[in-house]
Amino acid sequence: MQKFDLIVIGSGSGLSVANAAAQHELRVAIIEKDRMGGTCLNRGCIPSKLLIHSADVVEIIQRAHLFGITVDKYYIDYQRIVEGVNSTIDSDSENISNAFHHLENPRLFLKKCKFVGEKTITFIDEHDENNNNNGTITAEKILIASGTRPRIPRIDGLDGTGYITSDEALRLKKQPKTLTIIGGGYIACELAHFFGTLGTRINIIQRRDLLIPNEDEEVSRKFTEIFSKKYTIHVGYEAESVSKNKDEFHVTAKKSVSGESIEVVSDQLLIASGRVPNSDTLDLEKTGVRVNMNGFIITDNYLETNVKGIFALGDTIGRYLFKHSANHEAQYAYNNILHPDQKIPVNYAAMPHAIFSSPQVAGAGFTEQEVKKYASIDYQKSVYPYINTAMGRAIDDRDGFVKLLVNKKDRKILGCHIIGNNASNLIHEVLVAMRCGEGTIDTLINTVHIHPALSEVVSRAASEIGR
Repeated sequence: MQKFDLIVIGSGSGLSVANAAAQHELRVAIIEKDRMGGTCLNRGCIPSKLLIHSADVVEIIQRAHLFGITVDKYYIDYQRIVEGVNSTIDSDSENISNAFHHLENPRLFLKKCKFVGEKTITFIDEHDENNNNNGTITAEKILIASGTRPRIPRIDGLDGTGYITSDEALRLKKQPKTLTIIGGGYIACELAHFFGTLGTRINIIQRRDLLIPNEDEEVSRKFTEIFSKKYTIHVGYEAESVSKNKDEFHVTAKKSVSGESIEVVSDQLLIASGRVPNSDTLDLEKTGVRVNMNGFIITDNYLETNVKGIFALGDTIGRYLFKHSANHEAQYAYNNILHPDQKIPVNYAAMPHAIFSSPQVAGAGFTEQEVKKYASIDYQKSVYPYINTAMGRAIDDRDGFVKLLVNKKDRKILGCHIIGNNASNLIHEVLVAMRCGEGTIDTLINTVHIHPALSEVVSRAASEIGR
């Protein structure tokens, strides 16, 4: 059995912890069952955003006539788009792997693994039926950053139909003529934007009454309204059965309220109904680590599990399933692993997110429905439309708006929610205000904004609150 000072399971955000610990002269092992770089690089935010940028360019061309520009012809080379993106991703992942291959510290193990005892891990060789000589390692400190995978709902007939998840969608070699998406969250909507803008007919079957239902309700309603004009949206429907006849998928769904049934036909089917943690593959019970009812690893405010010396971060703990959150947690994990007597709790204040669809969506803090349900705070809100600013008129964004929620008592910003052009960038001004200094709305009001930049919409929304 090989002994290390620290074992890191997963090569996403845990990689930075492994590198830093090795530089601190700890003997470190990294275990990765798949491509180096984790979900974000290989199957998540990076390839999806590279692909989505092509859709954004197409959308600019499609809207050019609004600004007096006529585009006679353009051609979409779908195969070139996908091959170009995945060539870049695979090269980046391979470069990370090559950088570790000849290192003794950190030591890289490109294998599946599971716990076989307290802080004891064995490697799994799927080609070795007798599971012999796969090796066992141990360490006093362990960091689990094993990520998540697509959740597959129980739908009659789904197995064996050849459906795809977001993993396969990002590498799909042939563009579907018609794509049915089961699910209405951010992954479903981003991929609908990519394929739909490139010319695929889109059907979305969503069991909730709105798309992106975890957003502020005003944002969700506006987003659903916009998407319904572009694609065929079935909200409030539960997918009940799937069948495949030759090259056609047939999905039957039922309206949860009325019981009305529909059948949707397409040449491709995408399941985008959430994520589940990979913790169930690790036999965590062998080392005593607890998980919650959804399988996410339970940690305290310092990212330590119930087993002293075993930490976890990122998607596998289920707090915020964002790469920037995992990177943020990695800084705390490094400190708390190396300095157990000087542990620092993770500061999740104003943790932001963005949806890179069309329109873009971004948010941080409480939604209005959360303020009403949980906070019991006397608050005021401001909703200011893009179109009422000079740049909003220039880009002809008639749907976008900024929404601010403010505590009446101390004027602190409770939440900000944006839908529209460049929402993912505009939110950052509010993030700085929420995390730094007093975090009040007056920070935004007192800031001089460039005229006529789009950021004026944030300034106007803040000024609507009043002094």
